[in-house]
Amino acid sequence: MANGGIAQRSRILAVSSIACDSVSDLLSALILGIIEGLTEFLPVSSTGHLLIAQYWLGHRSDFFNIVIQAGAILAITLVFRQRLWNLATGWRDRANRDYLGKLIIAFLVTAAVGLPIRLAGWALPESLTPVAWALIIGGVWMLLAERWSERLPESDHVTWKVAILVGLAQVVAGVFPGTSRSAAAIFIAMLAGLSRRPAATEFVFLVGIPTMFAASAYAFLELVRHDGLGGEPWVDVVVAFVAATVTGFAVVKWLLGYIKSHRFTGFALYRIVLGIVLLTMVTVQMVGQ
Repeated sequence: MANGGIAQRSRILAVSSIACDSVSDLLSALILGIIEGLTEFLPVSSTGHLLIAQYWLGHRSDFFNIVIQAGAILAITLVFRQRLWNLATGWRDRANRDYLGKLIIAFLVTAAVGLPIRLAGWALPESLTPVAWALIIGGVWMLLAERWSERLPESDHVTWKVAILVGLAQVVAGVFPGTSRSAAAIFIAMLAGLSRRPAATEFVFLVGIPTMFAASAYAFLELVRHDGLGGEPWVDVVVAFVAATVTGFAVVKWLLGYIKSHRFTGFALYRIVLGIVLLTMVTVQMVGQ
């Protein structure tokens, strides 16, 4: 009888342990989804923040990271759904055709330059030290670039030069984790003549939709080819996807309103402080490199 009671309690404790692990994994997935939604479109680097978070919350599979980025893509598509519809159906309008053509050119530049670089494996490792330096250097670059762009005449006209440079900036962000695709591209656009923050941000975000979709699709096909889709509980994946979508939608809507009357200075300073904190933590061996 006593042995039976001990065995029963052992089974209960084992089931409880599994349940606690499941809840912990689910909470971790929720937090990572929220982080992706918060940081994908802010100029602070989603890759850097997810890397930092996974040091404490545990590493997730490439499949999980692709899915939460898909949530962010859905979010920004929903935010710009009317703008996208107008571009798709307003091809008779010369201004629409011109803007759409420049979006396509920016994407094609990213694809033409970025794909060979990706196939060649030219990218810094996604580890804390290079990410920390990218955060700091990117923050300083943002402060300087915004100051320089304010000396330019105000303009919301997207030129072919802007389109090409935005495409190249996205490639640079892909090679240097922690740079932030949105930060690199927005400030290049502003320095190239698209000096109004809202106009530069909208163009970069719209270019980001096909860019992120193509990058995620490519990564997904690579996982399928190498049988890398397993290992993640579907509940965790769904929760993270929904969290990234809802959070991303709210963040983009907020940012588009915020930049109408505010500079990017706060984001730049945040990047610099976070980068210094990370380098300090690596130096005192609180975290790995």
